Amino acid sequence: MQGGTETEKIILGIDPGTNLMGYGVLRVTGHKAAMVTMGVIDLRKYATPYLKLGRIFERVTGIIEAYLPDEMAIEAPFFGKNVQSMLKLGRAQGVAIAAAIHRDIPITEYAPLKIKMAITGNGQASKEQVAGMLTRMLHIEEKDMLPYMDATDGLAAAYCHFLQMGRPAAPQPYHGWKDFIRKNPERVKG
Repeated sequence: MQGGTETEKIILGIDPGTNLMGYGVLRVTGHKAAMVTMGVIDLRKYATPYLKLGRIFERVTGIIEAYLPDEMAIEAPFFGKNVQSMLKLGRAQGVAIAAAIHRDIPITEYAPLKIKMAITGNGQASKEQVAGMLTRMLHIEEKDMLPYMDATDGLAAAYCHFLQMGRPAAPQPYHGWKDFIRKNPERVKG
């Protein structure tokens, strides 16, 4: 804290998509987070993948200019069986990242499993379970919820990043005494 005021940080969360891209913005004051906004970038009306990518860049840049985030958290594409879908999703994610890079915003990627685990404690949680936990943790009213879960997925990426802030890396577990001795030779008396 400086001069009695708590530092404030704005986090933009992105859930990449090629039809709907979700986003959420959090304001972090001290150790508390509050939702600023969430929404979707609807890309379904664009005829070509290149028009979609251009729109992603324009809208993400616009969101950055409107909310001036200090950091961006983005969901990493998961590995699926459909290579074409993965390629399209990776391009969408890359363009969103490029918009953040263009504005010098630090970016952190989180696996979908990590985000779900951080929000619900269950890496296999459904989109509805994630949205339900976010409404409780961030005191979001039902009227402010959107019909598309992509928005809450974007907000979940931002909230996951908030939960990771300032946490030291967890120590690696030991796998028996030999592993402990190998990792801590100075603690062994001869």
